[in-house]
Amino acid sequence: MMRPKLAITMGDPAGIGPEIIVKALEQKETYEKCNPLVTGDSKIMQLAVEQLGSALKINTIHSVSEAKFEYGTIDVFDLDCIDITTFKQGVVQEQCGNAAFTYVTKAIELAMADEVDGTVTAPLNKEALNLSGHHFDGHTEIYAHFTDTKKYAMLLADKFLRVIHVSTHVPLRVACDRVKKDRIIEVTELITDACRQFGIENPRIGIAGLNPHASDGGLFGWEEEKEIAPAVEELKARGFNVAGPVPPDSLFAKARCGQFDGCVAMFHDQGHIPFKVCGFQWDAKTGKMESAEGVNITLGLPIIRVSVDHGTAFDVAGKGIASPSAMLLSIDYATKMAISRLKAKA
Repeated sequence: MMRPKLAITMGDPAGIGPEIIVKALEQKETYEKCNPLVTGDSKIMQLAVEQLGSALKINTIHSVSEAKFEYGTIDVFDLDCIDITTFKQGVVQEQCGNAAFTYVTKAIELAMADEVDGTVTAPLNKEALNLSGHHFDGHTEIYAHFTDTKKYAMLLADKFLRVIHVSTHVPLRVACDRVKKDRIIEVTELITDACRQFGIENPRIGIAGLNPHASDGGLFGWEEEKEIAPAVEELKARGFNVAGPVPPDSLFAKARCGQFDGCVAMFHDQGHIPFKVCGFQWDAKTGKMESAEGVNITLGLPIIRVSVDHGTAFDVAGKGIASPSAMLLSIDYATKMAISRLKAKA
């Protein structure tokens, strides 16, 4: 069986990244599907192992060739960024922002050199990242910069729902101006290709409207008529299996019920809100997150990048209650994409 090598970044050391990685690598099934290694700090991963009472052992490495890729052992590409004497869990720290940045750039470097077949990222803290002098909005922009990628898009995915965005981290007024035919076609091409990598041969893509009720024939806006509908018609003419503009208040429910394999959202919150409502499940009785199953995939890159779609959760760091479900799903998606690319190269 083909088992791709995956570099998993440790994320911000003060957050839940180390914990959810340990919990994911405690699952034997993880090693049955891929060969994982962690780019991070061995001493922080050891701390996570001890806090969880895990039987896993840390294997410190300084090259991929030193990795054992054996269940029961976590291979850690040790970048030695953290001064453990001043380290604190659950706190924004400059050294942790720099560490998280270093872990990510090392994973990118390994993937660009074909030493690993894909990357998975644990959460970083944007405040700590910028405090350390690395002025990026987040993972996506770091990957785009260090892979010299100009056209890319964010795809959110769980077991049932996949959402790509025409625009993401811009003010809402700017987002409306970015609803353009060419961009809609571009992101639809990206999500269609991604779905095929997930094993869906003829993906059905629903394209959202921008305005309430997809403008109701022009009563509530003009973007559907002038930008979105023309994009849908061109995509259909080119053989894409698309529908739209679909009223945004019903698109995601239809996708969740199986009518669409992927959705095109017009702006950040239009796609993120329904996705997180479905994927984040909190148990009020136990005070634990039962599941946080969303993953974030950056499409358009020359390498594979899949990430958990939740934050560092400083408030629960070190308490042993963080759910690894999104990390497990991230590893699963990255594995499928890596196998698809490896088969294409063969």
